[in-house]
Amino acid sequence: MSITRSIRTPIMHRAVEANGFVFIGGTIADDTSVSMGEQTRNILGKIAGYLKEAGTDKSRVVSTSIFVTDLSKKKEMDAVWTEFFGDNLPTRATVGVADLGGSALIEVVVTALKG
Repeated sequence: MSITRSIRTPIMHRAVEANGFVFIGGTIADDTSVSMGEQTRNILGKIAGYLKEAGTDKSRVVSTSIFVTDLSKKKEMDAVWTEFFGDNLPTRATVGVADLGGSALIEVVVTALKG
């Protein structure tokens, strides 16, 4: 099994390819001062770029984990989420957490098929 790591940050690789899968680590918005919906839109745009760099796209996303600090704002996230994925909705776990650091409201982890 080969492993390819890409998009290095000081503490991790943003994407790792292994055994036909692409794993995208926890991603937060660049601007965390905006609404849950806008943070979600920014995150999904970043993830689309990471997937493209890894040679795949959002239609190949099979599983996601979402961490949110305020579950009462989940409808904002859901609206952007369904707009982004359309009919290719992946499996999803949404977990309420106390804090994501700074003023981030949402963090998303993605697993996709390569290709």
